[in-house]
Amino acid sequence: MIKIAPSILNGDMSNIAATVAMLDRAEADWLHLDVMDGVFVPNITFGPKTIADMRPQTKTFLDAHLMVHDPNTLLEEFAKAGADLITVHYESPGCTHLDRVIQRIHGLGVKAGVALNPATPDSVLDYILDSLDLVLVMSVNPGFGGQKFIPYSLRKIESIANKAAKRGVNLEIEVDGGVKVNNAAEVINAGATVLVAGTAVVCAPDPIQAVKDLKACAK
Repeated sequence: MIKIAPSILNGDMSNIAATVAMLDRAEADWLHLDVMDGVFVPNITFGPKTIADMRPQTKTFLDAHLMVHDPNTLLEEFAKAGADLITVHYESPGCTHLDRVIQRIHGLGVKAGVALNPATPDSVLDYILDSLDLVLVMSVNPGFGGQKFIPYSLRKIESIANKAAKRGVNLEIEVDGGVKVNNAAEVINAGATVLVAGTAVVCAPDPIQAVKDLKACAK
């Protein structure tokens, strides 16, 4: 089943509760939480306190994407805040010992994912794929919304999907960046199971219809 995971970053950050309520009405499957520290990526967003405040307002699955220099110092805080999934970047300096980071996330009772920047090959995950709940393929360079989808991301999605199938790994493949109705079917056909949609949903004239349109692409 294809999941739609709108990013709350594209909503009104002075009234996150309204964005969450709207996405719940739209029956979004997950809420994607873009956490940026201004070091690993050139932007600053929010931290665990925001997620902790959000958690009582929704039962929707909270998908925390940590675009930070060293996620190790934050894992416990995000788990306590109520994140259902914590995704770290392979490229983060704090993920030199990636296997240890994934074990720590699972030890906190949370699902674990690894994100790959556009130029990072999926082969870097060959030895750890069986330990992951999710791989996040960045189809834009992380840090800002509204960018265009990078076409070669499709090859990476296909490669990850093929490896997971051959090894019998129950893996979610999430795609983040430039996903819209006009390319969603192509992304899904490549093997994606979770579509992050920021501009395409939250900034749409009718976000509820936008979620329905993306879900229709899966059919």
